[in-house]
Amino acid sequence: MKTSKSAPFLFLLPYFAMFLVFIIVPIIVAVGLSFTNFDTINTPGLIWFNNYINLFTRDSIFMRFVLPNTVTYALIVGPGGYVLAFLLAWAIAQLTKIPRTIVALILYSPSLTAGTALQVLWRIIFSGDRTGYVNAYLIEWGIITEPITFLASSTYLLPIMIIVGLWSSMGVGFLAMLAGIMNGNDELYEAGAIDGIKNRAQELIYITVPTMKPQMLFGAVMAVVNTFNNGAIGVQLSGSNPTPGYAGQLIVNHIDDYGFIRYEMGYAAAVSVVLLLIIWLFSKVANVLFTEKDEF
Repeated sequence: MKTSKSAPFLFLLPYFAMFLVFIIVPIIVAVGLSFTNFDTINTPGLIWFNNYINLFTRDSIFMRFVLPNTVTYALIVGPGGYVLAFLLAWAIAQLTKIPRTIVALILYSPSLTAGTALQVLWRIIFSGDRTGYVNAYLIEWGIITEPITFLASSTYLLPIMIIVGLWSSMGVGFLAMLAGIMNGNDELYEAGAIDGIKNRAQELIYITVPTMKPQMLFGAVMAVVNTFNNGAIGVQLSGSNPTPGYAGQLIVNHIDDYGFIRYEMGYAAAVSVVLLLIIWLFSKVANVLFTEKDEF
C-alpha cells in the first residue's frame, strides 16, 4: 500500500494554519503598529521609531517603575518558581502512586484557578481591614495596632505579588519535570550505584538532571513566558490599573494601560514588541543552558 507524500503535510496543516493566524500574523501586525501613532479611530500615521525612543527616553513611568518591577518580579519568581517546581517534582516522585497523584494535583491546581483564587483567597488574606487574616493575626499578637492596607500600599504590593506568583508557578513545566523524573532509566541509577554514587543528592546531580534536560528546558521556557506575561496579579489584587503608586505595575500592565485605557495602540504595540524581545532573549539563555552541545 503506497502512502501519499503529502499526507504528513495535510495532518500538520491545521497546526500551521492556527500558528500562522494566532502567532505570526499578530506579531507582524504588532511590529507594524509599533511604528505608528494608531489610536483605534484615526488612520495610523507612520512615525517610525518615535514610540521606541519615547519609551526609553521620555516614559518615566516605564523606566522608574515598570521595568524595575518587572525585572525584580521576573528574577525572583522565574528562577525561584523553576527551582521550587523541580525540587517539589523530585520530592513527589519519591512517593507511592496514590499520594503522588493527590499531592501533584494539589500543587498544580493553583495554576488553573489563579484568577479565582486571587479574588477569593489572597484578597481575603491580605484585606486592608481587621477581617483580613494577616491583619487579624498581627493585631492579635500585638505586632500592630491598626490594620495595614497591604494591597493599596506601594511597600507591600510587589512582595505580595511575588508570593502569589511563586504559589501559582506549579504549571505545565512542573508536570513536565515530574514526568521526566518518573520516566528515568532505572539501569542508570543501578550503574551509578556501582560506580560510587551513595545518596539521593548525588543521584540528583549526576543522573537525574543530565537525563531530563528536554523537560527542564521546557519548564524553563514556560517559566520565562509565564513570568513575563503574568501581569494580572497586581491588577487583580489591587483592583486597579495602574496599580497604586505603580508599585505592582509590570510590562503587561503598561501595555494594557496604554492600549485599552488610553487607546494609544501604536505605543502599546511598541511596548509589546519590547516584551517579546525580552522573552525571546531569556528563552535563548534557557536554550543554551539546557541543550546538549551536540544538538546545535
